[in-house]
Amino acid sequence: MYNKHFEGWYYKQRSENYMLAFIPGRAESGAFVQMIDNSGTKNFEMPDFYVNGNTVRTGNCIFSPSGAIVQLPGVVGTLSYGNTTPLCSDIMGPFAHLPMQCKHGVVSMYHTVNGSIIIDGEKHIFNGGSGYTEKDCGRSFPKSYIWLQCNDFPIPCSVMLSIAHIPFLGFSFSGCICAIIYQGQEYRFATYNGVKILKAENNKICLKQGDLVLKIKIRPNNSGHSLFAPKNGKMSQVIRESCDAYISLHLTRSGQTIVKCESQYATYEKR
Repeated sequence: MYNKHFEGWYYKQRSENYMLAFIPGRAESGAFVQMIDNSGTKNFEMPDFYVNGNTVRTGNCIFSPSGAIVQLPGVVGTLSYGNTTPLCSDIMGPFAHLPMQCKHGVVSMYHTVNGSIIIDGEKHIFNGGSGYTEKDCGRSFPKSYIWLQCNDFPIPCSVMLSIAHIPFLGFSFSGCICAIIYQGQEYRFATYNGVKILKAENNKICLKQGDLVLKIKIRPNNSGHSLFAPKNGKMSQVIRESCDAYISLHLTRSGQTIVKCESQYATYEKR
């Protein structure tokens, strides 16, 4: 029993139009590895779970900031990660030190991926692919949220964003965390930085923070694939993630464009 808490990591990699992510974790209902790619999801119950920093060992699998060794039924391979890109500081800001329903962490906004994974006899090769790693811990996922991530734009740019219903000390609010890495510069929008959520809809997001404005348009190409998510420490609810959502991103400062780009390869969840 894991005392009505969960923790999980999200290791995403993409090579051209193929996306693959592994989600090792543990909860009151036991240890697990979930896998999602363009074709669907798989869920594996695991016998054990060990964590050392951001390195996870479960069964015969190892997931770390430097790569992954995967040995699951019908899924085997080795991946190496290079040139990881951590954020300047904890994405949760001061909320990292407070009791929260769910805490989020970004391990690497972008890194290169090399290696291969064989899934049910089909080999998927990552030769200079792109990767992203994050983690979550707490009791439950928010009852409503928007989450998206993309680092596969025509120009070197990476974005992660989450807007969620946050219960806190007897009341609730809409919380926002968002980071963009562009040309070696980090741009962060966050509740603790005074962000204003001007719009947060299924297909459109607009944030304003000081003289920065971020506009994102979203168009999922399908309803997504189902994944298990935590509720009161158990992996007992289902969310859906789209692997190939279209997004357009426009970041400005005082009306002047900093970056404007679009991609067909964002991952996206809406609950």
